[in-house]
Amino acid sequence: MAFTIRQLQFFIAVAEQGTVSGAAQNLSISQSSVTEAIKELESDLGVELFERHPRGLNITHKGHQFLRHATKILADVSDARRSFSGDQAVAGGRLQLGVTSLVAGYVLSDLLARYRRAYPGVEVSAIEDNGDYLEHLLIGGKLDIAVMVTSNLRDRTALQSEILEVSAYRLWLPLGHSLVGADIISIGDIAGEPLIMLTVDEIEENTGKLLAAIGAKPHVAFRTRSVEAVRSLVATGAGVALLPDLVYRPWSLEGDRIESRDISGSLPVVQVGMVWRRGSSLPQAARDFIGLAQSQRTVRR
Repeated sequence: MAFTIRQLQFFIAVAEQGTVSGAAQNLSISQSSVTEAIKELESDLGVELFERHPRGLNITHKGHQFLRHATKILADVSDARRSFSGDQAVAGGRLQLGVTSLVAGYVLSDLLARYRRAYPGVEVSAIEDNGDYLEHLLIGGKLDIAVMVTSNLRDRTALQSEILEVSAYRLWLPLGHSLVGADIISIGDIAGEPLIMLTVDEIEENTGKLLAAIGAKPHVAFRTRSVEAVRSLVATGAGVALLPDLVYRPWSLEGDRIESRDISGSLPVVQVGMVWRRGSSLPQAARDFIGLAQSQRTVRR
């Protein structure tokens, strides 16, 4: 029996929520329907997509690989529907995009691939830089749209934004760490742990604020602008990391396992969205990009 679109939607929801109950609530259906769909999907594929444990589910390596395919399949289905909706691809035009480094590979890559398929005649140019500089380019009319972290947007009077994704901070741990099995983890529990600090966007600033709130000074073992370096360092036991769930992947490039756990208390979230100059007359290519991004957000939800 071939898997269905509905099973893929349920699978993605469980992968994102980490629990069957969370996925069921998000989809407004029963937990038994989600459980049955996942079992049927695993049976059809012949692989185990999730590891079951008392607190929920952990996606397996095979499950993580399949998640990329499932997300692409749903995006392709959405593209197919759009092609018959009367929204015709523009014959030409140009789109000038900006992106911050934190979201370049985690939000923009899939979105840009879909856009190129839907509007092959549009010439797309993109620049990666920090948020402050992208705001400067947007206000100056050098960029049409930026896909960036919007929770620390500086000039909200001159810029308009729309949120695409909200991602909470979670704790990354190496396999076998003493906190992996803890029922509740607080900020105080990691105050003395060596930190692997990602220094892009607002990550370092937010981490410092979290620890300062309990009177602790961050014990930074390593600073890097590379998410992959953070993964490798955490996986090999060099330290722990506090990062948005947006960039979490359960394996390093070397194939070592990385655990992710919730932190109790009030933690900040990272908002990722589209930003453009308020009141500007956007070209058709930019309006099409916004529309496609909105449809992808709907598919994910």
